[in-house]
Amino acid sequence: MTPDYTPVTELPGSLATREQLARLYQRYYLARRYSTGKRVLEVACGTGQGLGYLAQSAIRVMGGDYTEGLLRIAQSHYQGRVPLFRLDAHHLPFCDKTFDLVVMFEAIYYLTQAEQFIAESHRVLSDDGTLLIGTVNKDWADFARSPFSTRYWSVPELGGLLKQQGFTHLEFLGAFPTMAVSLRQQAISLIRRVVVALDRMPKTLEGRARFKRIFYGTLTPLKPEVEDGMAELYPLIPIASNVPNGSYKILYVVARVLRTGGRRTGVVDL
Repeated sequence: MTPDYTPVTELPGSLATREQLARLYQRYYLARRYSTGKRVLEVACGTGQGLGYLAQSAIRVMGGDYTEGLLRIAQSHYQGRVPLFRLDAHHLPFCDKTFDLVVMFEAIYYLTQAEQFIAESHRVLSDDGTLLIGTVNKDWADFARSPFSTRYWSVPELGGLLKQQGFTHLEFLGAFPTMAVSLRQQAISLIRRVVVALDRMPKTLEGRARFKRIFYGTLTPLKPEVEDGMAELYPLIPIASNVPNGSYKILYVVARVLRTGGRRTGVVDL
């Protein structure tokens, strides 16, 4: 059966905490650093909330996702402004060296063969291209698995995977410290760990929104597109690449392609 990732995808209009909004804003703010004047592909783009934001600075932006229903939502919003494709991340339907930047946020743990996606990203990236991956940190003490997930990667595991597929100059960044400061935050952290241990965490984002409303108060509906200033911009902290890191909830890795020559092959030539 073909999986439908809609229940675990952030949708326009769905309710989010302030931190959830900040995470969404941060990932595309970071991606825009590398997208100026570039050809950009977002794999597992969902409803495309970040595509319009990246298109403000990139030469060209494209989005692709496995779930047709999510792409229909994106198409309804963008009305042709951004090219959208149904695709399988394991087999990208593009020519060699088509893009300068490939991004994947909060999706690598759904892949059955993450190494195949990384190899495909290396193939479709230009000689000095960049791959940007963002993922929840499995070494965070309050970590909870998402339905449909296959495997989560620690910092050194992800680094090893990227190096095996030919990426170099890896830069790891941590975001959203795990340390609970206030008594309320400590209590919420404890409750979350108990819920996770008892396997009572809601399986859909809608269910998790109800859970969050109890502990975090008022939630904000997500807009169809990311906007400047939509949330607090949290700092990104460089972290070591050779040891697991439990100090941050979210991990990013920036990986470079450094090659010369090569021929263009593939399915879709842009």
